[in-house]
Order: sequence, then structure tokens, then C-alpha cells
Amino acid sequence: MKLTVKNLTKGYDEKEVLNDVNITFESGKIYGLLGRNGAGKTTFFNCINDDIPKDQGEVLLEGKPIQSKQIGYVISTPTVPEFLTGKEFIKFYLDINPSPNRKKMKEYFDLVKIKEEDQEKLLRDYSHGMKSKIQILANIISDPPVILLDEPLTSLDIVVQEEMKELLKKLKKDHIIIFSTHILELALDLCDDIVVISNHQLEKIEKKNLSTKKYKDGILDLLKEDSND
Repeated sequence: MKLTVKNLTKGYDEKEVLNDVNITFESGKIYGLLGRNGAGKTTFFNCINDDIPKDQGEVLLEGKPIQSKQIGYVISTPTVPEFLTGKEFIKFYLDINPSPNRKKMKEYFDLVKIKEEDQEKLLRDYSHGMKSKIQILANIISDPPVILLDEPLTSLDIVVQEEMKELLKKLKKDHIIIFSTHILELALDLCDDIVVISNHQLEKIEKKNLSTKKYKDGILDLLKEDSND
């Protein structure tokens, strides 16, 4: 399965953000979208998800225009219906996403390590990390082929970060996962390939010898080139 971005261009007023971007992503990998703050990571995601109009270009899944139902989008600040309990929200998602491979509700909560007593709490009382887990869980249930993750781990504590990373690694087999971050070490630890966004372009870098100083310096050089204008 392939996600293809062709000739994607997007700007705001006089500010150019993305300029004629051409790139392909494949299932079975987690791609780290690495860029400085303000480089255009969220704009890129919003263009794929059709949340904002593109100036030009198209996004294709297996050669056909991608549909919103084929995309799962986890944002950095989790948005959940705070008037529902965790269990009510997940039951709703299970009801609207019937599947012959459907698991029991307990199995889904076990996947993201949300305890039984927490399942009965209102989502407004969940921590940031637990809300992020609920967002991920909703995407596991709806099972879109493409999952966009916009810096979902940045503000989580180290234990929850590790839990989420292990979960994402399990998901990648049948999905295209693009994970945006501005933290190099996090991208190197989690992702199979690195995509650097710099100077309005995206450049894919295969993750070889990632522990070497030369490799890291090469990525940092690309990031330093970003004028962020």
C-alpha cells in the first residue's frame, strides 16, 4: 500500500510553507517527519487530511484520491468528548465501526493500558497522556490505512511514551504511519525512515547507521538550512 503526494504546494498570504512537494510513503513503516517548529509539519498533515485547501497538488492512496475515512489523525493536544466516560466513548466507536475482527472492549483498553477504574471516569478527568491513548485507541478501532501523528508524545511522561511507542510499532505492519516531531532522538528511536521538512520541501532519508555522528550531523545540517521564513 502506498500514499503518494504529488506537486503539493501551500502558502498563507505571502508566506510559502510547502513548495511542489513530491513524496511516497509505504505501509509497514513508521516515518518520522522531522522539522523545526514552524517548518510546516502540521500544514503538511492538514493538507493530507483536507482540513485546509491546497494551493495545488493531490494526495493519492493506491493511485486514487484519498478519502477522509482512510485517514486517522492524532493531534498534539487531544480533543475528546469530555462529557463521556472512557468506556462510553469507546463503546460509541465500536458501534459505528462494526468489524468481523472486533475484539472485546476489555481487550482494547488492555492494549493502551487503561485500568478498569479509569474506564468509568469522565474523559475531562483524564490526564493528557490518557487522552492521547484514547485518541490512538479510537484509530485502532476505526482502522484507517493512514495514521498521522502530530507530535503526540512530546508532552507525555517517559513511561507513557514507551507504552505508546511499543503500541505504534505493533500497528505499523498494516498501516502507513507518519509521526511528526521536532525531537531528533525520538524520531531515531521510533521511526523506520526519516523525512526532513526544510525550506518548504520534504526529503526522505533511509535510516542507516542511525547511531553514527555522521548520520545525525547530516540531518541536523538539513534542519539548520531551514530559514523558517
